[in-house]
Amino acid sequence: MTLLAGRVALITGAGGGIGRGIALRFAQEGAAVALHCRTAVEAARELAAEIGERAVVLPGADLTVEDECRKVVAQAAEWGGGRLDALVNNAGVQPVRDLPGMTAADWRAVVDTNLTSVFACTQAAAEVMREQGGGTVTHIASVEARMPAEGHAHYCASKAAVVMHARAAAREYGPYGIRVNTVSPGLIDRERLAEAWPDGMRRWREATAVGRLGHPEDVGDACVFLASRMASWVTGHDLVVDGGASARSTW
Repeated sequence: MTLLAGRVALITGAGGGIGRGIALRFAQEGAAVALHCRTAVEAARELAAEIGERAVVLPGADLTVEDECRKVVAQAAEWGGGRLDALVNNAGVQPVRDLPGMTAADWRAVVDTNLTSVFACTQAAAEVMREQGGGTVTHIASVEARMPAEGHAHYCASKAAVVMHARAAAREYGPYGIRVNTVSPGLIDRERLAEAWPDGMRRWREATAVGRLGHPEDVGDACVFLASRMASWVTGHDLVVDGGASARSTW
């Protein structure tokens, strides 16, 4: 048996590495997946072709705009025959900018993409889920919600807020059968990362308990669990997926 058979899911930012891993795992567990992408349209189409008829690409929506969040949720639900059982808020950005030199525009660009989109997409999806008697929402946060990094002040703050949004949303949407959680990944391997940041990869491997970086499918597995009936009593929770890096000694 598959964990998500018959479910309809919307994955935002599905053209990127983590989004692809999440979408693939949802499809492998039986879900029909709507793949939102803003710029990585070709990658999303290749992914949809790999999945087959249980996937559709919803390109172009700028999730910093509330109306476009509502539009992409409505498109996903329409494609799903009026249902939307799961939303994964994965779309996000992670620019590097030192805090003393950061402008308000720099700050807003990250907060609007990483946080405001989560608020607007969740609100729109919850309206559909409430009418059908429930559903699940999972935000992709980060270990940087708790562990600051230089040059990432705007990113860290946005992800910390995403975790708290899920906790608040879990309380307010719970009576309608809607569960809201977060997944906080550590460093996830991607193409050309070894060439771009070899020292960082080495330090991350040494910091983990299992001796490796994460894979997109590791994040996908966590999202599948939280969207499944196996997590029917789990809401308002932040599931850290970092290979044990957060469990290391601090002295």
